[in-house]
Parts: sequence; structure tokens; C-alpha cells
Amino acid sequence: MPTTTITIRGEDFLRNGRPTHAGRSFRDRSIEGRLFIARMANAVVDDRNPATIGAWAYADGPWTAERNTSEFIAALPLYRRSGLDAVAVNLQGGSPQGYSWHQPWRLSGFAPDGTPYPDTLARMERVIRAADAHGMVVNVGLFYGACTQAFAGEAAVVRATTQACDWLAALGATNVLLEIANEIDVPAFVHDILKPARHGELIALARTRAPGIAVSTSYRGGVVPPDHLLAVSDYVLLHGNHVEQPDGIRAQVAGTRASAAYRGQPILFNEDDHYDFDKPDNNMLAAIGAGAGWGFFDYRRIKERFVDGYQSLPVDWGINSDRKRGFFTLLAEVTGAEPPA
Repeated sequence: MPTTTITIRGEDFLRNGRPTHAGRSFRDRSIEGRLFIARMANAVVDDRNPATIGAWAYADGPWTAERNTSEFIAALPLYRRSGLDAVAVNLQGGSPQGYSWHQPWRLSGFAPDGTPYPDTLARMERVIRAADAHGMVVNVGLFYGACTQAFAGEAAVVRATTQACDWLAALGATNVLLEIANEIDVPAFVHDILKPARHGELIALARTRAPGIAVSTSYRGGVVPPDHLLAVSDYVLLHGNHVEQPDGIRAQVAGTRASAAYRGQPILFNEDDHYDFDKPDNNMLAAIGAGAGWGFFDYRRIKERFVDGYQSLPVDWGINSDRKRGFFTLLAEVTGAEPPA
């Protein structure tokens, strides 16, 4: 039986009927009802391209999707102890190089006709169940721009949405939020139903097929979602990528709240690759001060080590790089949790 339930009341996320971080403030700003998340997009992926799978080999052996997911699950207690509420995991993953225009790998959890791969769903189930046991939420993402180009057509997108949502509904998990797609305003999305103008159709479909699961979608960094999507999203997903100054984060939240379509939903930055965790102001603190949750997005830069980055394959899921320790140390201070060792 599930032990963790995520629901929404006004601007607050509730865990098991109680606002997250109830009664907690940081620098005179309440963090009650906020959600803190980390982007772990590739926790359940496999590469189905034999020409690229060798690039993800571990130092002590070949890449295996099962090892990747098992090591991620083993790290969940570390994250939770330091105050992390949620992880963002995508069925189509994310670029294992952080940002890359050419993406020859095949990380999608869906076949070209939209049918989900059973092994990907099995790994996602393991993640959802393990997170539930540790009191954590999984923001399940369905679609990632470059991967969607392999879909045979719009019918495949609809089939993928339908079958993934039916699977989630049958799973009976209560610790899940649903993100239809990652940054739907990027040019990589070529099917009209995935683009902003018609994206609300997929949100409506998901809500019908998986009732009770809160649904949203995300835009590129610095962008306030358009009114027609704010109006139908159960929670608002913002990105801080390319937002170079904390004031830009504050402006993004203010712009969201100023929209005529904003209904007082929770606001969550589920992806931001700006850090400065040791400084008195940064994007994370700006989001907190503006009443929004925040998400850590970390990838391995050129010439960095295996321990760096939570999105770059293969992943070291530990808290063992300067950026990872910086985030979790500040998160523990904000939430009153235990700082990483």
C-alpha cells in the first residue's frame, strides 16, 4: 500500500494531508507548502542505439540500465535526509550531455508507435515505489523534445500519453506528479499536439486517464507559460536555465502571479542550472523568497569527473561533488534537515 500521498491546496503541496515543511521559515520567509526537487531525468532510461550505448560505460564495466536505476534508488535515503522532497524522472530521459543539439542516442521509453517499453515502465515503478517508502514524490515526465521526433505521428503521441497515464492509474501510486513534456517551446517538438497551441489537449487527456494525479508541463528558462496553459495546469512548472541573475527568477514568479489565468497554484522551478550556493543571493534563494519551490539541475561539464552531474551518463548518484554538496548543504539549512556528510 502507498505510504506517501501528494496533493495540492491553493499554493501549497501537501504530503499526507499536511503542508510540506509545515511551520518552517528561512530568512523570515515561510517555506510551508513548497517542494524542493532535483532533476534526475535519466534514472530509468536505456540506450537502444548500439552505436552510442558504449559511450555510457562505467569505469568498471559496461553500461546497464538496471545498474543505473538500482544505484539511483540506493541514493534516495541520502537525498531525503538532506531535505529533498522530490525527484524529476523522465520516461524519455534528457540529454546525457546536458545541452546537445545532435542527439543520436535512443533513450526514449516509448516505441515509435507510442507503445511504452515494458522494461522502462518496470524501472519507473521501482523508482516510484522506493520514493514512496522514503516519503518522496516523483515528478514523472513523459516527453523530451529530441526523443519525440521518433514518434510515427500524432497518433503515436496520443497513444503514448494514453498508455502511460493508464499505467500510472493502474499502479495506484499516490506520490506522483505528472509533467507532460519538458520545455515544450523548444524547436525539437515537431508534432503539433506537443506544441504550445495544442498542448492543453494532452493535459486534458492525462487528467481523464489518470484522475487524481496533478498535471502540468514546462517551458524554457525565463518564460512565463501562456494563459491557456496556466489555466489548465494543476501546478506551474518554471525553469531557471538561462536566467543569469536571481532578480530574473523573482520577475518570472511575479509575472506568473500577474497573469489573468493564474489560479493560485503552487509554483515550482523543477530545473535550474545556476548555483552560487555559498553566496547570499542565488536563484534558489530567489525562488524561495518569491514563494516558489526550486529544483537542482546538474550535468557534467567538459573535462569534469564521473562524480559530477546528475544527468550525464553514466551517473554517480552520490552526494560527492562540490556542486552536489553545495546544493544539499544549502537545502538542509533551508529545510532544517541533516547536511550531507
